[in-house]
Amino acid sequence: MRKKRTDICENVNTGGYKKALMGIVALAAAFCVIVVALIVYVDPFFHYHKPLEGFPYQVDNQLCQNPGMAKNMEYDSAILGSSMTVNFNTNWFEELMGLDTIKLSYSAAFPKDQANIMEILFEHNPDVKKIFLGIDVITYTGAVDQTKYPIPEYLYDDNVLNDVSYVLNKDVLLNYVLRPIADPEPTDLATVYASWWTEEYYSKEWVLHNYTSPEQVEQETAADAYIPSVEENLAVNICPFIEANPQTEFVIFFPPYSILYWNDVLKENHLDATIEEYRYIASRLNAYDNVEVYFFPDREDIILDLNHYADYSHYHPDFNRFMAECFADGNCLVQKEGTDGQGKPIDEYLSHMLEIVEGFDFAALLAEK
Repeated sequence: MRKKRTDICENVNTGGYKKALMGIVALAAAFCVIVVALIVYVDPFFHYHKPLEGFPYQVDNQLCQNPGMAKNMEYDSAILGSSMTVNFNTNWFEELMGLDTIKLSYSAAFPKDQANIMEILFEHNPDVKKIFLGIDVITYTGAVDQTKYPIPEYLYDDNVLNDVSYVLNKDVLLNYVLRPIADPEPTDLATVYASWWTEEYYSKEWVLHNYTSPEQVEQETAADAYIPSVEENLAVNICPFIEANPQTEFVIFFPPYSILYWNDVLKENHLDATIEEYRYIASRLNAYDNVEVYFFPDREDIILDLNHYADYSHYHPDFNRFMAECFADGNCLVQKEGTDGQGKPIDEYLSHMLEIVEGFDFAALLAEK
């Protein structure tokens, strides 16, 4: 009799455990369904649809949010490039050129980063009018498949199966769905990704305090040393989009780094190679009918005054405004070869750049540190 009672008790306990386990599983499943539904409905990375009217979206993650913005937002032009582009205000492009512009910057972007976002952009918005692309020459000597950071593939491809990394993501739920609801301060997309530096950081004292001059390299880099890598990066990551989209105008521009950038170039002994890289990129891209090239590195009024910078390369937003005005009126345009059109030949810009660098007293400037 005792054995039977024991068996009955064991069966009761086992049945209770199973019910409890099933209840826990059911609750977990219900929670997951709620999380998925909430993330898909709000879609803070814009992976499935355009923004909901009135939701206070927080946009601060270039890697995760740029592809969705390129896919699902409404725009007729786009700003692409590195941190040299983050301080553009897209309202300026409406004011100066009548364009509804989206900013899709990637800090420290490589050419492959630009290719990744352009692939999505042109797939979903093939009629885009203009692409404003900032080119940092230092990144065009890298490998053609090199990106600054590993990209979240599930946000860049069309495979819904791997979207679980998005729709069941704790950080997405907490930081991009629940936190904006609790503290509704939506990001202004006109100034999205803008740098954190406030006015006091744009000073000669601050820049020099944080700048370290490289050690002198004795062996000079050959003038044509960078051209093979640059040519391959253009051929793989940039030119195919220019060629496949003749209806789109590509506005290519070289940002104005401070004179301290050129101290690095001299110390690392690749002045001729850098000048030739600028020449090659400008000439190669300017040969396309749907491309304009703008050259800002030799603007003495900008680059020689370190009060315009927060470090050796990042300039005040006033100069993003200046460049936008140039895009509108053609100032600083590189003339197309074999024409007498607007602008100056690239060789004139580069000759002036060499005059500035070779005539500048870097020792006196660095003595002020």
